[in-house]
Amino acid sequence: GMEFDEVRVYHPGDDVRTIDWRVTARTGSAHTKLFREERERPVLIVVDQRNSMFFGSSHCFKSVLAAQLGSLLAWSALQAGDRVGGLVFDDHGHSEIRPKRSRRQVLALLSDVERFNHALPLASSASATPFADMLANLRRIARPGSSIFLISDFRAANTSEAREQWFELAKHTEITALACTDPLEMTLPREGTYAVTDGRQRSELNTGDRALRERFSRHVASQRDALSQYLLRLGIPLLSASTDSPPLGLLQTYYGERRR
Repeated sequence: GMEFDEVRVYHPGDDVRTIDWRVTARTGSAHTKLFREERERPVLIVVDQRNSMFFGSSHCFKSVLAAQLGSLLAWSALQAGDRVGGLVFDDHGHSEIRPKRSRRQVLALLSDVERFNHALPLASSASATPFADMLANLRRIARPGSSIFLISDFRAANTSEAREQWFELAKHTEITALACTDPLEMTLPREGTYAVTDGRQRSELNTGDRALRERFSRHVASQRDALSQYLLRLGIPLLSASTDSPPLGLLQTYYGERRR
């Protein structure tokens, strides 16, 4: 399609249908509207700031890693001339930033990420908003042809309700999923007794049982593989970013391979 670019003084031969009569009346000289082909695509950066993201055993919390990835992707998209917007969500709600090719829009998105990050609750929520509901909200604001970067730990992202939303969303958009992980979530720590809490209850975990550690690792891997395989069937790559590695390296590696 075409989009408005600017207004300039009317030149002989310009299409009279594009004369800006309001500016013409205000200035006393004929002005015409210029349009350009709408080349840039809408880019939506979706950042998860739910309670489960408030965890990290290494360099930073997953919530901070998600914010860093979102910032890198947003500025990169703006530099490429794309319109940037997004959605930030937690256990209780979300905020939306409509895509625009503007530095102010990127700053508004990152401001929302920071606000949600600072509001992370210490206690788990008994009435958390389902991941599927977030995807439904994303479907509502994502125009066909949009490029979506979904940054999350993907808790509850493989339910039947979520799969239905993934399927519909992938029909008309290009999605890249970026999973925020932490080493302690992938493999239990070495043998010992550890205090664990979800913010409401406290317990102890004994990792001295080798069979327990192996079952845990298999369970985590099977969950991640199930989601990855489903998303790949929809044409959605699932990248993995860890709290113990710089996020820039992941993006450089992935996009470097895509250009080859």
